Amino acid sequence: MPQSSAAKLAAESDLFDPVELGPYKLANRIVMAPLTRSRADDAGVPGELQARYYSQRSSAGLIVSEATNISAQGKGYIRTPGIWSPEQVEGWKLTTKAVHEKGGRIFLQLWHVGRVSHPDLQPGGALPVAPSAVRAENQKAYTYDGFKDLVTPRALETDEIPGIVADYARAAKNALDAGFDGVEIHSANGYLLQQFLSDKTNKRTDRYGGSIENRTRIVVEVVDAVTKVWGGDRVGIRIAPLTKFADIGDSNPEPLYRSLVDQINPYNLAYLHVIEGDTGGERNPAGGFDLQLLRRAFNGLYMTNNGYTLELAVEARRKNLADLICFGRPFISNPDLVERLRLGAPLTPADPNTFYAGEEHGYVDYPSL
Repeated sequence: MPQSSAAKLAAESDLFDPVELGPYKLANRIVMAPLTRSRADDAGVPGELQARYYSQRSSAGLIVSEATNISAQGKGYIRTPGIWSPEQVEGWKLTTKAVHEKGGRIFLQLWHVGRVSHPDLQPGGALPVAPSAVRAENQKAYTYDGFKDLVTPRALETDEIPGIVADYARAAKNALDAGFDGVEIHSANGYLLQQFLSDKTNKRTDRYGGSIENRTRIVVEVVDAVTKVWGGDRVGIRIAPLTKFADIGDSNPEPLYRSLVDQINPYNLAYLHVIEGDTGGERNPAGGFDLQLLRRAFNGLYMTNNGYTLELAVEARRKNLADLICFGRPFISNPDLVERLRLGAPLTPADPNTFYAGEEHGYVDYPSL
């Protein structure tokens, strides 16, 4: 699309208008999606480099941080940040301060990868944990010795699950101490909470398996625990009902996710963050369902994500299909993405060779207009 046409399209949309999110007035409806970049140190401590990266992108109405491990057990990739240690909390304070100084807002995404890990990344070389001992097929773990096949995880004992929920609560409190504006519960992309939700990965016969009520139980318990720290109006949740990422899936996702939304509605969450279709892939896969059913059922703001362009975002707002629009990879190589979209300016392409690990190159050295 010519720049002038794109600028005209942007000017006629409310995508760049302020919007209320819980107690906050966001500058626009554009959200920077959580993006794993693997640039924390080996102890999961972020530093000045992360602060620079996020501050460069603080013109987004809201930043959702890269997925952040709630515990050492929750780790599944090298150099991903954590939020369980005092050193990690202090490291994140650099980022929240830098974003706030630029007038931005940032939520921390709370993450436990479950089976998507490897003993090389686990304390004491232990097996990764999951709802059931079901291995993710054709998946690799990103370890310090390179990519390795995932292993069959250990099924969590029933009496271990309250400890997982407590880890989420502790991480939420640490995020508050680190100066974040809120938190997002990561219940998508084949990680631990979605492993409990999905009948492909949850073969349990206790109160956390079998029926929809049982499979959603841990997610509702996590929402309850996290909102006791933050209040619902500063908590979001991310789901991916139709994704196949990390070998996840469910035989009948529509009633599952309708039930989940109904169960979390009493907590009055700030937003529901929905990945449309297959993560990073097809937006409307065969055998799916109309995700607008969830928008109509949810009583907070609806955030949508997956391959959005300016044109798709403007259309989503014109048709009132979403309140907030997430952009992921375009933010990697366009720190001033909001302004580029507003002006219809060309976007800088990203170098996928610098997505993960590394230092400054491909992280904080992309140009602004």
